[in-house]
Amino acid sequence: MVVKNLKSLNPKTILSLKDYGILLNTLLLIVGSGFVLYFFQDQFEDFGALKFNSTFGSILFYFTMLILAFKLYFFAFLLFHYLKYKPIESVKDDELPTITLLVPAYNEGAFVYDTLQSIAKSNYPKEKIQLIAIDDGSVDDTWEWMKKAKAELGDFLTIIQQPENKGKRHALYRGFNLGTGDVFVTIDSDSLIYVNTLRNLVSPFVVDKKCGAVAGNVKIQNANDAIIPKMLNVSFAFSFGFIRAAQGQMKSVLCTPGALSAYRKEAVMGCLEEWIDQTFMGVKTDIGEDRAMTNMIMKQGYNTLFQSNALVATNIPETYSVLRKMFTRWERSNVRENIMMSKFAFSDFRTNNKLNPRILLVNQWLTIITAYPTLILMFLSLIFYPVLFLSTTIISIALFSLIPAIYYAVKSSKRNALWIFSYNIFYFFTLFWITPYAIVTASRRGWLTRSPVVQ
Repeated sequence: MVVKNLKSLNPKTILSLKDYGILLNTLLLIVGSGFVLYFFQDQFEDFGALKFNSTFGSILFYFTMLILAFKLYFFAFLLFHYLKYKPIESVKDDELPTITLLVPAYNEGAFVYDTLQSIAKSNYPKEKIQLIAIDDGSVDDTWEWMKKAKAELGDFLTIIQQPENKGKRHALYRGFNLGTGDVFVTIDSDSLIYVNTLRNLVSPFVVDKKCGAVAGNVKIQNANDAIIPKMLNVSFAFSFGFIRAAQGQMKSVLCTPGALSAYRKEAVMGCLEEWIDQTFMGVKTDIGEDRAMTNMIMKQGYNTLFQSNALVATNIPETYSVLRKMFTRWERSNVRENIMMSKFAFSDFRTNNKLNPRILLVNQWLTIITAYPTLILMFLSLIFYPVLFLSTTIISIALFSLIPAIYYAVKSSKRNALWIFSYNIFYFFTLFWITPYAIVTASRRGWLTRSPVVQ
């Protein structure tokens, strides 16, 4: 049976009584924290006085103010570029380049069939598409679903079966070497695209000859299936619709997502062997292939763009266990690739527009280098000022959540914008440890959210 179809793309989030209960409790928690701060304001004043009573307190205070000032500047910096951003409109059929679509799959079952069918329904000229699906040694019925799609789509689809599971990077590597298109497009095997997605995604390569990579606009497909996707919905919308749009205006998107991305063939071939042989601390890398490819393409002097009109709907984890594994994988990749980017970002790596990616990189590093000081301060505050810490933290989270909430309320839904408050509180108290943990385990291999890779 087919699990999803195009009608399920970008559905309106449906709220149950349980959902309303969670949102109400979030509101009560924030309001309650405000009352606690009011009643404990004398303790707050005593705590505030400590910053000038010791050298450590003064250093901590001014360091915190410096970080806050930079974050405020950085938000204004993003807002400035976001307001200038406009996606590139689709070019005419005769101008569209030939493309090779790569769909790597591992234990996806019927999802891969849905993905391939959504590609087949695209309005991109069929004679300009080479579609390759690679089964990366799945142990379920993924290969059977690929054969079913092949039987229906005929010569339009080529299916390949890896002899063993070697990981997504190796599956893509095989596809890149077989690709004949001028542009490579990678799509996750649990993702569905819109009719206009492909032509919108690759049009920047025609308009901008220095465009080396384009990131698609990722939406959550299973937003109605569980609480975690509902909470993450606003965060994803803000991350892609606002942050990546701003980066796209700078022509400096830091990560082209695995769910949907496009790459100029020459740019990929210029770094393909380095990419497949990439190591970190002497260990072969098997995660973060999307961020690594983006880095290596940017290093060659190409622009990296974002297309808000190139939509893809993908599945995200529905349980805490899988979610924290996904975030751990992302953060490990982030640490590794920030180090890689630092090796070229401050050099003369492209002819112009070098300052913006440097500012983006500094912000990335700021999050990493403050992870442990923040963790230590959090635990000390929790020990000596537990009520004050909890109440101020919740209020601070609520204040910082206003920005993505307002964005989502304007762009999509006022009611569902409230989920960002629940999500940020949930993240802070249950997933705060991921960045510090990822820093000390950055050299570890493993996809985490799937079966171990065969070595």
